[in-house]
Amino acid sequence: MATAQKAPAGKVVAENRRARFDYELLDEVEAGIVLTGTEVKSLRQGRSSLAESHAGEMGGDIWLFNMHIPDYAPANRFNHEPRRPRKLLMHRREINRLVGAVQKEGMTIVPLRVYFNARGIAKVMIALARGKKLHDKRQTEKKRDWQREKSRILRDRG
Repeated sequence: MATAQKAPAGKVVAENRRARFDYELLDEVEAGIVLTGTEVKSLRQGRSSLAESHAGEMGGDIWLFNMHIPDYAPANRFNHEPRRPRKLLMHRREINRLVGAVQKEGMTIVPLRVYFNARGIAKVMIALARGKKLHDKRQTEKKRDWQREKSRILRDRG
């Protein structure tokens, strides 16, 4: 079983900050991603977006849908499709566990961040997540505001 991963060591290219607000994240998994040369060059420039992207099962594998990697200008006519589905590279056991949770328990797979690891390889951190209801979001916001207020009080007291 995969355990929660620590923060990535390399350069974070894109982050899905909205995911922590909209979903209750249960299990994080690191996955490789199949990219073309122009996509890697565009990512190295720090240009991509995970907003409104999601992962799902297609043909027995996990794919990342709707991730936007803009065209790499110097590539001219040899460029890639900006929003094409991209295959994620994971162990079969991890794929089966994620797909099983999505089908049986009604969960979803959400991409959290895209980054380059210490070896310079593009990776995606995905999470098995359950959608939050409106009252859960309010509860989370209350908790966050209280933590902020508590730290201010402690800081001011000295």
